[in-house]
Amino acid sequence: MSKENKISETQHKTSIGGQALTEGIMMRGPGLASMACRLPDGTIDIETWEIKTGKNAPWYMKAPFIRGCINFGVSLVDGIKCNMKASEKQITDDDDEEPTAFEKWLTEKLGDKLVPIIMIIATFIGFAIAICLFKFLPMLLSNLLEGIGVGRVGISASEGVLKILLLVGYMWAISFMPDIATTFRYHGAEHKTIACYEKGLPLTVENIREQTRFHPRCGTSFLLIVVLINIFVNMFLPYGKANLLLRFGLQMLLLAPIASVSYEIIRIAGRYDNVFTRFISAPGLWLQRITTKEPNDKQIEVAIAAMEKVIPENREDDRW
Repeated sequence: MSKENKISETQHKTSIGGQALTEGIMMRGPGLASMACRLPDGTIDIETWEIKTGKNAPWYMKAPFIRGCINFGVSLVDGIKCNMKASEKQITDDDDEEPTAFEKWLTEKLGDKLVPIIMIIATFIGFAIAICLFKFLPMLLSNLLEGIGVGRVGISASEGVLKILLLVGYMWAISFMPDIATTFRYHGAEHKTIACYEKGLPLTVENIREQTRFHPRCGTSFLLIVVLINIFVNMFLPYGKANLLLRFGLQMLLLAPIASVSYEIIRIAGRYDNVFTRFISAPGLWLQRITTKEPNDKQIEVAIAAMEKVIPENREDDRW
């Protein structure tokens, strides 16, 4: 394992986490969240809002094996909303073109709600495609092995391998898209900034530049753990052509409990540094070589702007 891929000893394990956006970063701290975006004119736009986390979080967001699914859902919704806002901030008057008759009609009927509605529809379509590509397709292809006498374990294992290959292949392929590559650099800036804060160093571009871009408590690692647990669980589900829809339905129903267990594993990996946590973190850290890239100084500045807004006065309030 390279020096950069090792989880360094830190003085403080923080609960602050974030998400890369379109030309920006969203950070969630104990009680406050922020979104910092680099605008087309080069300035940094910052928004902050109160959230119910940390000591102020309701019981269901703190209860083990319940909090995982709830927190994942809340983070997903907040991330989509922030990304919609961040995308809107990149629109300038220079981008305006003569709208078509259909676009004029939509604008007249929906007004300011047009862009959010389009983003919601696009998100829904994206989720539907993702479910078909990463859930149904591997299951459909692996069930073809039943015809040559492969049993439950072989079919479940092949389904899991296909899911991992599709996930890694998809992330690798989109990493070459300019906009996605930029987002992955902001993802790296987010991780580096959190690492710098955990070490107790001042949040400067110079200090952050030297930090690792890999972090065990990352959404990428969480996603991979979900897939790995899913492989194990699938071995106990009905299989074969006759049970195709039943197997798919059960897999969808089990997503919530699997996400909850995965969240608890991520919490352990983010809090402790030992042989066990390094082992369970290794696949996710490897995948982060694709989903995080080295940021430039301007992207680090955006991460600092977002991070500074959510750091509590009492350092213990955000302890992981």
